[in-house]
Amino acid sequence: MLIAVLGIIIFIVGIVLKSSPEPTSHFAGIVRIAGIIVIVLGLLLSSVKIIDRGEVGVQVLFGKVQEQVLESGLHIINPAEEVDTLSIQVQNYTMSSKDSEGQIKGDDAIRVLSSDGLEVTIDLSVLYKIDPLRAPYILQNIGPGYEDKIVRPVTRTAIRDNAVSYQAVDLYSTKRGEFQARINQTITQNFAKNGLEVQQILVRNISLPASVKASIESKINAEQDAQKMQFVLQKERQEADRKRVEAQGIADYQKIISTGLTAQQLEYQAILAQKEIALSPNTKVIIIGGNKGNPIMLSDKN
Repeated sequence: MLIAVLGIIIFIVGIVLKSSPEPTSHFAGIVRIAGIIVIVLGLLLSSVKIIDRGEVGVQVLFGKVQEQVLESGLHIINPAEEVDTLSIQVQNYTMSSKDSEGQIKGDDAIRVLSSDGLEVTIDLSVLYKIDPLRAPYILQNIGPGYEDKIVRPVTRTAIRDNAVSYQAVDLYSTKRGEFQARINQTITQNFAKNGLEVQQILVRNISLPASVKASIESKINAEQDAQKMQFVLQKERQEADRKRVEAQGIADYQKIISTGLTAQQLEYQAILAQKEIALSPNTKVIIIGGNKGNPIMLSDKN
């Protein structure tokens, strides 16, 4: 539109030159024609708008935001309209205790009080994007600074409001997933009211006071020791059961032997054993039982 205004100025200059004395008046026609060409060129350029990929355009006519949204591509618009563009790509807003990670330099972590009165430090990232159909609303009511006006305060407030329902240890361990789901729901609802869509809430780190950390570590160590002792006791019980079964087997075997063998069977087995000893080439001394229970010793030595 600026080019068209420049063309109008050139055209007016041509009119002024026409009433000027010679020889300046000879250039009046050329200046007017140049002005008309510049005006037409300016109007044509102002009527064409290219929206880049990942962006949407919002038309503004004399300060009034239009409801129509221009998607990426080439558009023919009213030359009198201005077009403001907004990114609809996924954006990341991080609040961290580390200097180089968040949008704000320095320690920007969120400090909250748990239900048991302990201070918990939370590092968090919000992945979000603009709802393309709500871009005119954002431009009209919030403006380009929606990170500072919506994303940051809504996120920090949601975390503080929900953290008070949990104990510090639960936030750190067993109920971390539940806490993340609750703040995700709260933030999503508030963002939607302002034309923003939550893609994901990432609780990156939860830090507890040093005394609480020591208590948790001590509890974990005690639980590990208890589990180890249970394993040892179970192993000992299994070993005792094994020995008990073994002893019962031996007792049953002895009982069967003692009840199933007769004196004649024992005497017969003794004779067989003595015979094997007598026939052995390595035998030097043979001991056999006598008629009255006294053994007889035979030797191959003189």
